[in-house]
Amino acid sequence: MLQTIQKDSVEANALIALGSNVNSIWGNPKLTIQKAILEVELLLGGQAETSRYFATPAFPAGAGPDFVNAAIRVTTTCDAQQILEILHAVEDAAGRERVIRWGQRTLDLDLIALGDEVLPNPEGHAYWRDLPAAKQAEIAPEQLILPHPRVQDRSFVLVPLADIAPDWVHPILGSSTIEMRDARPDEELASVRPI
Repeated sequence: MLQTIQKDSVEANALIALGSNVNSIWGNPKLTIQKAILEVELLLGGQAETSRYFATPAFPAGAGPDFVNAAIRVTTTCDAQQILEILHAVEDAAGRERVIRWGQRTLDLDLIALGDEVLPNPEGHAYWRDLPAAKQAEIAPEQLILPHPRVQDRSFVLVPLADIAPDWVHPILGSSTIEMRDARPDEELASVRPI
């Protein structure tokens, strides 16, 4: 496991989405998310503000059992690459195996945003954000894209995120979490149920 990152730079809010739909070495999906939050707090060196927990249908439809989803906000001095390495280490500790893109997972941790940082640049972000759905299922970027290129399309991220960062504004789209959430279809929003 990685060691806690030393604080030596500017603080920013990291927004992280969590999901699990199969048991891990830490237990059922809810217990897995609870343990993952503790691990992330330890490694990022800050206390997380945590959303409620939600049950959501697997994405894409039919990909497995319902997920438990949540979101956290942690103030950190880690840069985006350090955070990504920490998230991958926590996933690995939970027994995550990357076999099928968007398949069942013991633990999925996604860095949604780090302050108002845009990576790699606005053009690169636009490419991945506008990628057709069929291509999204086939290919993944080789570099970190921030904000997450599909945050605006995912109720299972936006609903928990609204609990802890309702006023966060997407630095490219100019919409708040609440505005992006409220733009999603009613049926999709209703499928994200508090537990």
